[in-house]
This record gives sequence, C-alpha cells and structure tokens, in this order.
Amino acid sequence: MTGLHVGDANVQRLFPPDVSHVELEIDHLRIVCNLTPEFWNGDAEIHDERLISWLEAKRMSGKLADKPAPMAMIPAGEHAFRLQPLRANEVRTTEYAVGFCA
Repeated sequence: MTGLHVGDANVQRLFPPDVSHVELEIDHLRIVCNLTPEFWNGDAEIHDERLISWLEAKRMSGKLADKPAPMAMIPAGEHAFRLQPLRANEVRTTEYAVGFCA
C-alpha cells in the first residue's frame, strides 16, 4: 500500500501519543490524516486516500522517484507538515525530518 513511512525515530520526536491526527500540506492542499494507535507501536505510517492519489499523480508525472521516495517533512504549524520531494543526495543534508513514500 502507498503511504508515508514516518519512521519510529520521527514518531518519538515529533508526535506526542495523544495526537490523533496530522495535517499535511501537499502542493496547494492541506489534508488532515488520522493516526491509528499502531502509529506509535511500530507501524509509523500515514495512509490516506488523498495522500495516495497525490503520490501516484506525482509519480506518473515524473516529479517523484520510484518507490521508496524520500520526502522532507517541513514543520507548518502544530502537528502539521509540508511534504516536499527530495533527491537521494539531499536526504543526508536536509535539516528537516525525512519520511519515505512507498
């Protein structure tokens, strides 16, 4: 399934256990994605139909690499992030948390 793999380290650092959702800015859209209890228990992924559609459209247009594609998670408010595709060589140099779209 396509989604955003946030990673356990980012979950512990960025998402308090009482947070039930996260806001993601994807291009000109801001979507609210619910977080399941499994998000904090080893399944640190965000799945949302709008996110999946956006990722697949980016891949089809050639603007997003094949799976997995690194994404910068740029803070955009409380429990909110702007997603920005990264090139492979940018992953180690970005100052932001990195998630991977699969």
